Amino acid sequence: MRTTSPLHAVTWLLWATAAAASVQLAPSPVYVALVVVICVFVVDAHRLDGTLAKAFPVLVTLGVVFAVLRVVLTTITTHGGPKDDVWFTTPSVVLPRILGGFQVGGSVEGQVVFQSAAQAFAVVGILAAFGAFNAVAAHHEVLQAAPRAFHEPGLIVTVALAFVPSTMVAVAAAREADRARTGGRVVRRGRLVRLTVPIVESGLERAMALAESMDARGFARTAPGRADRVAGWLGLGSMLALGGSFLALIGESSTWAIAAATAGTGGLVAAIVLASRSTPAGRYRPRHATRLDVTIGLASLLGPAGLVVAGALGDHTMAWSASPIRFPDFSLLAALSIATLAVPLLVSPHRVEDAGTDPAVALAMGVGS
Repeated sequence: MRTTSPLHAVTWLLWATAAAASVQLAPSPVYVALVVVICVFVVDAHRLDGTLAKAFPVLVTLGVVFAVLRVVLTTITTHGGPKDDVWFTTPSVVLPRILGGFQVGGSVEGQVVFQSAAQAFAVVGILAAFGAFNAVAAHHEVLQAAPRAFHEPGLIVTVALAFVPSTMVAVAAAREADRARTGGRVVRRGRLVRLTVPIVESGLERAMALAESMDARGFARTAPGRADRVAGWLGLGSMLALGGSFLALIGESSTWAIAAATAGTGGLVAAIVLASRSTPAGRYRPRHATRLDVTIGLASLLGPAGLVVAGALGDHTMAWSASPIRFPDFSLLAALSIATLAVPLLVSPHRVEDAGTDPAVALAMGVGS
């Protein structure tokens, strides 16, 4: 069983952020499909033996479902294109003004369908990137690497990320128990109740056990000190300053916006430093980033960096428009930039003793395997 990745979780987080940024910079369906394919191969090569890895296809499927729903809602509420682009017409109704007063139904236009599908597919690409991160990274490593100021929120987020896989395990166990009670026969009457009640009960039991465990370990029992109070007031002032910079941007006052943003950012960094130093947290066997992690992290950043360069050079293939309807254009520079996200595939998924000290050896062994 593989429970540890050869790469640090922060490296995987950097890779997932680079993949999501690539989707944002190049939302053309061709490039989004390339990012999704790379995510699938990375999960297949580096997935850990845990329930979070099983949640990857579930997250991608949910993304597809929401994408289809978005296409349907956009299609039935958006009209006004050329008449020769209408596929067919459905019954329509105009909602009351209190509900928006727009038309639901009517003409179904090809440009609207393809454009909304392309935008929804970009959302699927972002979900695939962070779904792959959940499948290949150990979340406790991210929690250990986070500053002390984010320990409690990070622990809460880590627990929340386990909701989907733990629910999947509970559903599978409830279905197996139901089949065992019925002798393998499918009994549909009362099936929903027989499955729902055990899932809810097991979820409540896990929540109570987790709460008791965290309480026994003294979670959030440390009394706030003077540095914590100062950090709290600094954080509040910093958030107000950042909000003021946003309002200044709306009011087209760039000088005040820059000043408020600078003050807010500086105050936020100072608050994090003060809160982290006030009560240092003990970390059990912390894992440090190696030269291999730095190499893979920097290589992952080449993807969005190359897309930025391609956009600066006037590459118009990264964005696709359905007016007129045509197959998306393709650029070799943009494709090669996105292909750098596949660098983790060169690393062997099996941990090697010397791989953490020499990235060239690790990459060579990954290619050889």
